[in-house]
Amino acid sequence: MANVVVVGGQWGDEGKGKVVDLLCPAFQHVVRFNGGNNAGHTVRFADRHFALHLIPSGILQPDCRCFIGPGVVVDPVALLEEVRIVEEQAVAVRSRLTVSSRAHLVLPGHRALDVAREASRGASRLGTTGRGIGPAYEARAGRTGVRLGLARNPRRLREAVAAASQELEQALQRFPGAPVPTPEEIDRTVEAALALAPLLGDIATALAAADAAGQSILFEGAQGSLLDLDHGTYPYVTSSGCLAGFAAPSCGLPARIITGVLGVFKAYTTRVGSGPFPTELVDSTGEYLRQRGNEFGTTTGRPRRTGWFDAVAARAAVRWSGIEAVALTKLDVLDELDEIRIATGYRIGDAAREELPDDVDELAGAVPVDETMKGWKANSSGITAFGKLPRLARRYIARLEELLGVPAVLVSTGPRREETIIRRLAPLTRWAVNP
Repeated sequence: MANVVVVGGQWGDEGKGKVVDLLCPAFQHVVRFNGGNNAGHTVRFADRHFALHLIPSGILQPDCRCFIGPGVVVDPVALLEEVRIVEEQAVAVRSRLTVSSRAHLVLPGHRALDVAREASRGASRLGTTGRGIGPAYEARAGRTGVRLGLARNPRRLREAVAAASQELEQALQRFPGAPVPTPEEIDRTVEAALALAPLLGDIATALAAADAAGQSILFEGAQGSLLDLDHGTYPYVTSSGCLAGFAAPSCGLPARIITGVLGVFKAYTTRVGSGPFPTELVDSTGEYLRQRGNEFGTTTGRPRRTGWFDAVAARAAVRWSGIEAVALTKLDVLDELDEIRIATGYRIGDAAREELPDDVDELAGAVPVDETMKGWKANSSGITAFGKLPRLARRYIARLEELLGVPAVLVSTGPRREETIIRRLAPLTRWAVNP
């Protein structure tokens, strides 16, 4: 039995959806453990394309049972619409999806407050998606949130949503001109939550029983390690825990059940929204990576900032989550470059640094110390055998493995499920690669 956590090793958008989809046949249960519909996971195979936001990527594997955990905040309108879209593509969802009754609702007032706050920050905007995720987590921590489990009692749900919405309306008064959600918007949210009632369950109990029966569980993270609320580039972070250690306890399971942690990294680096980004490229190379890599947000469509691989930040992510192996995505995006750089350290002022600063202002002033490698200038797209990669591409991967101290057991050479190199991934409890 293997219980594995998949986490993003950068600022999100690393390709976790594809990796989870690939791994799912080895697991009976797949759990989304953090975030909300501010995250987007894209899965492609054959001629099919799915953009998932709340539903775990495992839903596309017919033998997987899927769960949305207590640590996720759920916009019920968005989830219902996502269920409808996926089911219209002949994928069974309602019969295989359980949503934690302990998960908290994202209300219209949370979205309105998110947008109003962001607008008030002016040039200091954090770059939120405006989906209300941060305010929903605030309400959860402040014990004024509304749990989905109340959908089993319509009267109590309506009362709780009315009280929470009134409090949010008062908070919105601090932002003159900010639109206040209408009663119709609030009613729509309530009705959507009621419609989700048949999907609710105690996933802590269900997963504990699955683990006791020797069934395997895959924990799917949202966002990326550098957006973690505690260890990321605060305040330019998300509002939940993104690290592997958060996965099992947030679902009511002991941390000791985890037998492996797989980190997903792009072969370069991207970031959406504001915040420091030492290796960012604001030149033609950065635009080339954006266009060739289709670096536009799955959820928002926003163009992503692009840059070279940052080994300093990546090493921190490996340490924080105990990442034991790496899935490297979008290698093919680098195919046409004459040279490729890797940030192996920083210079901050007059000091050389090899560790990620815990001060965001220091990181904002960091100048990357680059190592330059020759590009392979050959097509790697769609290659499925490691030995068939261009020699210099293999050398680049080997160098990343050296810098991170962990093996690359998956290499993605295209967006589709089939376009992947698997380097002796099984058994999942012992990561290994071919020589």
